[in-house]
Amino acid sequence: MAKAMARHILVKTEAEAAALKKRLAAGEAFDVLARKYSTCPSGKRGGDLGEVRPGQMVRVIDQIIFKKALREVHGPVKSQFGYHLVQVFYRD
Repeated sequence: MAKAMARHILVKTEAEAAALKKRLAAGEAFDVLARKYSTCPSGKRGGDLGEVRPGQMVRVIDQIIFKKALREVHGPVKSQFGYHLVQVFYRD
């Protein structure tokens, strides 16, 4: 079965996610921003979701993790939890 390793930042508004994406593009560290701003428990781990398999995450996040380009910051993407920025390191 496929698996991937990803990290994400979850915030309440699209504007907040877009502002964080600009900061990431300017060179700020993903893990530092995740610890400071993410409302997901994974924020304490720098946004690290660990290894995930298809179907473990909500559908919109699953689509990014298993279909989008590696090592790019994707988003903001809306789910029922808020707005996500997602970065995928690898997938098998």
